[in-house]
Amino acid sequence: MTKTPHDGDVAFIEALAELLNKNGLAELSVKRDYGENDSLNVRVSKYVSRAAPAAPAAPVPAAAPAAVAAAAPVGSAAPADPADPASHPGAVTSPMVGTVYLSPEPGSEPFVTVGASVKEGQTVLIVEAMKTMNHIPAPRAGTVRRILVEDGSPVEYGAPLLIVE
Repeated sequence: MTKTPHDGDVAFIEALAELLNKNGLAELSVKRDYGENDSLNVRVSKYVSRAAPAAPAAPVPAAAPAAVAAAAPVGSAAPADPADPASHPGAVTSPMVGTVYLSPEPGSEPFVTVGASVKEGQTVLIVEAMKTMNHIPAPRAGTVRRILVEDGSPVEYGAPLLIVE
């Protein structure tokens, strides 16, 4: 009996989901190469990405964290929920998983405060990921209306950080 290298993929994904829960991780991403033009890219996450607006979907069973690895529909025309800051047109979202910092170093003044004017490209906060400080720029000029995160708090990919109008 011959087995293709892909027969173990389901078990591999289940093992990643178990590893995610066992170690208290929020997300794992793995690439498995089988050959020159054959590979498996897996992203297992406890959270659904909010990077793009998504239509309401059927709830994912809590017993199947690997099911969250499926991508949400992109570009659907779901109405904006005013209670959800991620749906706000001025939301600045996290481009990565990490720890957010509102100032350049502990004890110093924050990059921005509520009511401050920002220029496009101006650093509004930092997300630390893998010991690297990533400066997050303002995507547009405007006024900071809300800061949605606390200094030193963990953030997920696509999580809303602040609102610039």
